[in-house]
Amino acid sequence: MSILGFQGRRRLRNNAAFALCLFFTAVILAVLAAVTWYLLSIGFSSLTWKFFSEVPSGCTDADVGGMKHAILGTGVLIVLACLGAIPLGMSTGVFLSEYAAGSKLAQSVRFVCDVLAGVPSIVVGVLGYELVVVPLGHFSGWAGALALGFIMVPLVSRTTEEMLRLVPDSYREASYALGATKSRTIVEVVIPAASGSLITGVMLAIARVAGETAPLLFTALGSRLLTLDPRQPFPSLTAQAFVYATGPYEAQRNLAWGAILVLISLILILNGLIRLASRR
Repeated sequence: MSILGFQGRRRLRNNAAFALCLFFTAVILAVLAAVTWYLLSIGFSSLTWKFFSEVPSGCTDADVGGMKHAILGTGVLIVLACLGAIPLGMSTGVFLSEYAAGSKLAQSVRFVCDVLAGVPSIVVGVLGYELVVVPLGHFSGWAGALALGFIMVPLVSRTTEEMLRLVPDSYREASYALGATKSRTIVEVVIPAASGSLITGVMLAIARVAGETAPLLFTALGSRLLTLDPRQPFPSLTAQAFVYATGPYEAQRNLAWGAILVLISLILILNGLIRLASRR
């Protein structure tokens, strides 16, 4: 009887824990659905052809133009950031995993990467302003790309290190047995074996910086002009959405909601690609 009573109490606790988890899951999904519906109801009406094909008109009434300049600017900033951050981050990860795995230098580099990965983005923006914008004397797209790349490097490096460490040592030993050098083993055996995970880490870093606003406000500043010259103040979707959302004009605020919806869609697509790459 006591055993049956104990089993009954344990089953009751299990059912209660399951019901509690189910309840909180339903709450999270309900909040997510409410936020999604709110964004769609406000921002979807702004996603017209004009939104993607025109630049701001300078008017504050219904004909405020579009966000073509900001969408292209965001794409250019992300590409420029990736051109510097991905090679540097992956090279650091390869060094930590393959060349200095147990050294004190590697421990120090890992600690620095972990600290940098947790630094608030506004701190990166202030540093970019003091170290790049002030010496140059003006805001620029290069400063914005450097700030985004600074955020990406520790994420890419730590992800690369962890993914390369998951590659079995037997792969390396087989390559050495065939006469391959260490560098050739890394390039032709280790990295291809972890390519799916490495792509996932890179896309995670891109998804992280795609929605950043504070670093760009301090470095690239923003622009209402369609420009591809990173030597000048550079437009971005996040900065333009911030300016419009905090402005006094209703038409511009509606356009800001559309920009926010585009950003969320971009991050959703990137996360979907991450899941696809991880599964493959």
